[in-house]
Amino acid sequence: MTRTIQWQYGSDEVTLGLDEAGHGASVVLLPALSSISTRQEMRPLLDRLAFRFHVTAVDWPGFGDLARPSANWSPDMLSAFLDWFLTEITSPPHTIVAAGHAATYALHQAANHRGTIERLVLIAPTWRGPLPTMMGGERPWFSRIRAAIDQPLIGPPLYRLNVSRFVISKMARGHVYSNPDWLTGDRLAAKLAVTRAEGARHGSVRFVTGALDRVDNRAAFLDLVRRADIPILVIYGAETPPKSRAEIEALTGLPNVQVKQLPKGKLAVHEELPDHVADEILAMMSA
Repeated sequence: MTRTIQWQYGSDEVTLGLDEAGHGASVVLLPALSSISTRQEMRPLLDRLAFRFHVTAVDWPGFGDLARPSANWSPDMLSAFLDWFLTEITSPPHTIVAAGHAATYALHQAANHRGTIERLVLIAPTWRGPLPTMMGGERPWFSRIRAAIDQPLIGPPLYRLNVSRFVISKMARGHVYSNPDWLTGDRLAAKLAVTRAEGARHGSVRFVTGALDRVDNRAAFLDLVRRADIPILVIYGAETPPKSRAEIEALTGLPNVQVKQLPKGKLAVHEELPDHVADEILAMMSA
């Protein structure tokens, strides 16, 4: 079933898409935060898990395929949304499957709101946005980029240059998908449509420039993992880009963490290899 939900934060009301199917214990699928991410990237996992669980996939505020307000999206806003969703819309305790940047928000929730999450599956988890990763940290001019993209006149054309067909395709081949032909045709058209939704640029630029980083260093990321103190399964592909891979492999050896490397795959391994990822999730939940 597909429906929409309304979330109110201060003066901002956001309409978000939600998919759900199945019966049983709650599994919540959280898509990555990126210019092309929506709950639809979790659909292959939803289809493979719904025979045993009640599975829900929801878009993040500022992202998804619906129109979005021009809010100054922040980590506190997204954390407030996640806590609201896990307590008011779905019934805890949950198993959370979180991709990419969503992983850090799920960890933050588990560490600070005990009892809402009982197990975590982190798929190619990240804690730092693309520009801070490329530049080795925060730079003062990142805020000027956000201010420019927010502008009503110059913002839209600047944003479109950075989410063009060429840029999205190059990013996908380099970092996101193992098969260079995976994101073509209808799949590419659907991803490009996401970038053109009203208000899409505001969340996108904040993710890219690190303004949605829930933590600001690896030590804080690892501390969240330790404080979560619940079973955590980390899944990533053997072709994960080196900088992202280093952050993922830093989790190896933590007492509550199991790290599973798949034989292939990059950052969107859950989209490209859903059978492998679903098998690992089901094995964890059957143990």
